[in-house]
Parts: sequence; structure tokens; C-alpha cells
Amino acid sequence: MNDEERINPGHESARTLLRIAGPVVLAIGGIFMLVGLGSFFSAFGGGGPPRLFWCCFVGMPLIAVGMAMTNFGFMGAIIRYQAGEVAPVGKDTFNYMADGTKEGVRAMATAIGAGLHEASNQAPLNCSACGHTNDANARFCDECGVVISKTCPSCGERNGGDAKFCDGCGNRFEATEG
Repeated sequence: MNDEERINPGHESARTLLRIAGPVVLAIGGIFMLVGLGSFFSAFGGGGPPRLFWCCFVGMPLIAVGMAMTNFGFMGAIIRYQAGEVAPVGKDTFNYMADGTKEGVRAMATAIGAGLHEASNQAPLNCSACGHTNDANARFCDECGVVISKTCPSCGERNGGDAKFCDGCGNRFEATEG
């Protein structure tokens, strides 16, 4: 998408007016300020009271209005320039930070995964037969004696009491094992 497609063509005349009138009003305000300040400072040299000091009070608002008009007239060009300067720096910074933090993010994800795995192994176990809450390391229900969890002889992973295969390594549990 080029600049002509992004800029509203209906704003072209207003933008042109602001780009011309803004600097003109700014210059007129500057002239009024110079005249008013010149009159003020010449009064110190014995030239009598400052007669044209009122020009400062006309010049200040004209300068403010002229600056605002100029700002609005060139705003799109200024922002496009800023975006062209800032976006590549932001992209480079993001890529640098991403490259520099890959190992840290990987270590954090591993630690979180290990913590979740450990927490799930430490959670109280509910019996599937009677619903009684048992200790986290229980293999049999305290209430009814049903097998709650099986420990895999191959990898040591704890599995549900009705598991036929290990969640950790896929080892098949023997039918007689409890």
C-alpha cells in the first residue's frame, strides 16, 4: 500500500492550506513579537514608555496558532518519518531480546513443567470405587482397599489403578500386579 492509498484525498486541500497558512501566521506572530519586544527594550534606553508592547500580546497567540496549523499540516509526513525511523529499531530490539532470552525461556518452561508434574504427583488421590480421599503416595484406598495407583517397574512413573499401560514409558502392566 503506497502513501496515496493511505492518505485521505479529501484532506488534500485542507493539508495544503495548513501547510501554507501555518508558516505565514507563525511569521506574522513573530514580527508582532519582535516589534513588541523591541518597543519594550528601547524604553530602557530613555525612549519613553513602550508604546508598542501590546504587539507581544497579539504575537504570542499568533505564534501558537501558526505552530499548531503547521503541525497539523505536516503531521502525516512527520509521523511517517518517525515510524520509518523507529520501527526498524524496535524490530531489531525485539529480535535481539528474543535471541538473547531463548535459553532462559526454555529453562523456565522446563522448570514449570517439572513443577506441574511434581504437583500432580503430590495431589491427594480419590478412590475411583468409593470416592474416599487418600494420601498422595497411597497405592491402595484406605477405605475400601481398591488399587489407586500403580508404580511402573520400568520408569517409576505413577499411574492410575486401572491403567493397563504406563503413562511415562508405555510399559504394559501385568494383569496380576496390584
